[in-house]
Amino acid sequence: MAFNVLTLHHMSLQRKILLVSILPLFLAVVGIGVLIFNQSNQLSRQQTASFEQGLIAAKKAELQYYTAFARNSISSIYHSARRNDVAAKEKVKKILTNLSYGPNGYFFVYDYKGNNLVHPRQNFRIGKNWFNLQDRQGNFVIRDLINAAKHGGDYTTYVWEKPSSGTIEKKIGYAIGLDKWGWMVGTGMYIDDVTAQVFDLQGDIAKKTTQTFLLILIIVVACLAIVGGAGVFLTLQQHKTSSGQLKALNQRILETQEHERTRVARELHDGISQQLSSTKYVFELAQIQHTGNKPDTGATISRGINALAGAISEVRRISKDLRPGMLDDLGLAPALKSLAYEFHKHTGIAIVSDINPVRSNLTDEAKTALFRIAQEALNNVARHAQASEVKILLTTSSRQVTLTIHDNGKGFDNTTPRQESGIGLTNMAERIAYYDGTFDVKSNNSGTEITARIATEQSEPKNQLAAE
Repeated sequence: MAFNVLTLHHMSLQRKILLVSILPLFLAVVGIGVLIFNQSNQLSRQQTASFEQGLIAAKKAELQYYTAFARNSISSIYHSARRNDVAAKEKVKKILTNLSYGPNGYFFVYDYKGNNLVHPRQNFRIGKNWFNLQDRQGNFVIRDLINAAKHGGDYTTYVWEKPSSGTIEKKIGYAIGLDKWGWMVGTGMYIDDVTAQVFDLQGDIAKKTTQTFLLILIIVVACLAIVGGAGVFLTLQQHKTSSGQLKALNQRILETQEHERTRVARELHDGISQQLSSTKYVFELAQIQHTGNKPDTGATISRGINALAGAISEVRRISKDLRPGMLDDLGLAPALKSLAYEFHKHTGIAIVSDINPVRSNLTDEAKTALFRIAQEALNNVARHAQASEVKILLTTSSRQVTLTIHDNGKGFDNTTPRQESGIGLTNMAERIAYYDGTFDVKSNNSGTEITARIATEQSEPKNQLAAE
């Protein structure tokens, strides 16, 4: 169950890491895309406005050219004529009526009161007053043209019927004044072609902007797909590796449990079982002696009681090995001292201990881990080291607790991978790893030193396995 919980937790963490990796990238690229889109729209508006202004400026320049041409056409007549020279006026009218450029270019003449004098495309206006004429947009067309002429020549904008199509289009007008006669001579150019060109330009820019945005979107999707695919691949690989590690850990735990069961079974068989059997024989002998009224019955019973006491002591020792009550009741330091005493008592190996009380906020689980490491290390010394002395050192500070066990035995090859050197060292290392601690082993032909450190602020187990 613990393995499943850990695996699910690990996979959930991988997904969170993947999400945290992709989300900022997605938001950043989307933000960049939106920024580029907005800047493109702004640039599009600027380019369109500049393009339109350029076309309008070209139209105005043409109007000035055509107006100058018309002025030059009538200049000699106008300057030589008197104020009320009717003949000269008629000659000028005829010249302006016949002047034209393009399918929609013509000249018109109004007096300053708004009466039409010349209009080659709309003869119905001749002889009538149009001073208050308004177009569809509310512009006073003739009034504005007369004012432009009185100010030495200027431009106006209005809408007017286009001769070639009969539709109402936007038009730029330009008017000059013949002040001696009180006339306004004007002409105009339709700018619907400008509007069409501007619209086409806007369409081209919008198309390119859309293509750019789609390209950015494709890049974003590709990047997210690559990152996501890489994340999924790494997650699967990590999951596969983690599954293998969990299986190996599970196997080692099973081997450890089997090893511990074998040890307990061996001690029960070789120790308690034999002592109890011996005690049984002693009491059976005492029973026989009692039935035969033998005088040494009491001595036999005493031997039986002593044998039973030895069996009880052995049960207590095994129970202490499985879970020392002193560790729960008195703490780590007394439990280690008791462990050292029992080790010396059973092995005869000299023990030098410097065990300081643990006054830091080390959890009970972390204390148990350090105790098990000491217990496993001493068992290894007894079985393999051929040592004559063992030193146990326990130091504590505000930041960490350090356990050091050093023996003067024959040592072993420390270059062998820990997974191949037996389950003892692996178990010790994994116990410390659960608490983000450090585990170091130094060994040579002069002895072996094992050092385990657990930071007091990191003494909570990293996962459910540590607690179980």
